Amino acid sequence: MMRGENVPIPFVPTAAAAEQLSKTELIVVSLVAEGYSLKEAASLLHRSRRTVDKHLGNVSRTIGTRNRAALCRFAIRAGLIEA
Repeated sequence: MMRGENVPIPFVPTAAAAEQLSKTELIVVSLVAEGYSLKEAASLLHRSRRTVDKHLGNVSRTIGTRNRAALCRFAIRAGLIEA
C-alpha cells in the first residue's frame, strides 16, 4: 500500500456472535485469548490438543475471524475476558 491510502479495518464480530457458540467453544476462546497454548487448554479441559484445535477452528469459521488477534478482540467485546 502507498502512504496515505486507506488501510482496511479487519472484521471483528460483535459480542452477539457469542450466542452462536457452544459452551465448550466459549471456554476454548477464553483460554486461548488469555494466552493458554492449545496443549495447556487441552489439559485443563481434559481433551486432546487436536480436539481443542478443532473447537478453535469451528469458532473461527462460525464468527468469521481469521487470526488469534481478531479472536482475542472478539473475546474482549463478548465479555469473555477483561482487557
